Amino acid sequence: MSTVKHEYLDGQAWAMAGGSPQHAAIAGNVIGHLRQSLKGKRCRVFTSDLRVRVVETGLGTYPDASVICGDIELDSEDPKRHTAVNPIFLLEVLSPTTADYDAGEKLEHYKRIESLREVLLVSSSERSVTHWQRERGGEWTASTVLARGEVELRSIGCILPLDEIYFDPLEA
Repeated sequence: MSTVKHEYLDGQAWAMAGGSPQHAAIAGNVIGHLRQSLKGKRCRVFTSDLRVRVVETGLGTYPDASVICGDIELDSEDPKRHTAVNPIFLLEVLSPTTADYDAGEKLEHYKRIESLREVLLVSSSERSVTHWQRERGGEWTASTVLARGEVELRSIGCILPLDEIYFDPLEA
């Protein structure tokens, strides 16, 4: 068994490189804030150790964070039963080497997850967050938050200030 995380698509496995200290700090900040905000709710935040599968396209990937509300639904095609298929929220921290893929092709896969309501794309090189939301009619809309703004994560009832995302920043 490989000790390296892989994304899976169309029968191909793609090795995922480890993130920078800045990337890890940002993901940790968001996860910590979400964990505090979700206390007492039927939602749970997961780290990048939880694999998520897009059933419709077959992509198996490890978002930087995910939130699942209610019961976790595990992928029936995963014999180990370690893969979730029903996130309501996903986080990707964008690194210079993965930003185009994460904000492009991977995002398009994510949008096909039936349960998914929000995706947050967080820059690791500047204070900039793109917030994707699925509207009631099913269409996706994006808004960008800069500097000292905040993001309202409606699907999980959480306000996420950029000051929390970028708290105690490391040099990029």
